[in-house]
Amino acid sequence: MGYRKLGRTSDQRKAMLRDLATSLIVSERITTTEQRAKELRRVVDKLVTLGKRGDLASRRRAGQTVRNVEIANEDGTTQYALQKLFDDIAPRFEDRQGGYTSIKKLGERRGDGAELVIIEFVQGTAATEEA
Repeated sequence: MGYRKLGRTSDQRKAMLRDLATSLIVSERITTTEQRAKELRRVVDKLVTLGKRGDLASRRRAGQTVRNVEIANEDGTTQYALQKLFDDIAPRFEDRQGGYTSIKKLGERRGDGAELVIIEFVQGTAATEEA
């Protein structure tokens, strides 16, 4: 099969992946289970590719997946998650052809023994040039 079902119906799975993708865009690093992270990577890589294109059709297509969440910036302004994807995250990866996220293992969850991981965006070219 081409994807993991994650023990959910298709509409529940789609909603969960939308929420995880939005959370990853907002905070740029989240902790989740390994199976969810591997599925999330597929979704987020497609969103970043749409962000790199940057046209109106790509923005609308990405808007179907990313939730409409406001982000408070340090300077007191607000920004939406979709706006952050297109203005901040996608330009970092303009020279990269894929593999925008990395998964790092943390260990097992105490309650049920599920493998926990951190999924985050890799350092793009703009971030390395500034450092």
